[in-house]
Amino acid sequence: MRRALSFLTPMGGAVAPSPSALAWFPVVGSLLGLALGGVWWLADRLWVAPVAAAVVVAADLALTGMLHFDGVVDAADGLLPPLEQGRRLEVMADPAAGAFGVGVGVVVLLLRWASLAALAPAPWLLAALWCGSRLVMAGVAQSVPYARPGGLAGAFLAGGRRRVPVAGLLLVGLLAALAGGDGVAGVVALGAAAAGVVALAVRRLGGFTGDVLGAAGFVGETAGLLVAAARL
Repeated sequence: MRRALSFLTPMGGAVAPSPSALAWFPVVGSLLGLALGGVWWLADRLWVAPVAAAVVVAADLALTGMLHFDGVVDAADGLLPPLEQGRRLEVMADPAAGAFGVGVGVVVLLLRWASLAALAPAPWLLAALWCGSRLVMAGVAQSVPYARPGGLAGAFLAGGRRRVPVAGLLLVGLLAALAGGDGVAGVVALGAAAAGVVALAVRRLGGFTGDVLGAAGFVGETAGLLVAAARL
């Protein structure tokens, strides 16, 4: 679990990732979601909904060390402009943010904030979505070719490809059920949006990178929140 914490958050210390960490991704995600749900519940009692939503967005960025948000920005800069494949990887490795990354990053944060502001505090919903996003990351790392030789996420393939643990799927299903209809619909939307990000990466890079994993999870969570906040 420490290796999963180290890869997904600033916690856990400097520990090299390994294939065994993937089984813990959904667990780490569910704990993050529950923690954010607690922050949401408390903030809602101290401030009006828009301020409480902003606190949750800020808390998520802090708990994840902005790692996945950085993936969104880098992936947008590398995947969206018209570039050659090799150049895309170079752009994604550049720490500077371009127009595509800034634009997509701002839009995604606004969508997350607006969705949270439209909802009543729902810790189980966040637990389900954050668990589902990490399950997607684990699944992609085990089933999609790796596009960047020598990259950090390549360590997940050192032991060969393995199946995503059934326990992860059961955990996501349980949390979604506890969240009710919004949770189930949100998880479905999460999977669809994350699959879209990964499909674009496979088409334009030939596989995934660490940035793609972060982007798929972050965009998927945002899609899940949007569906949960929809007036259906």
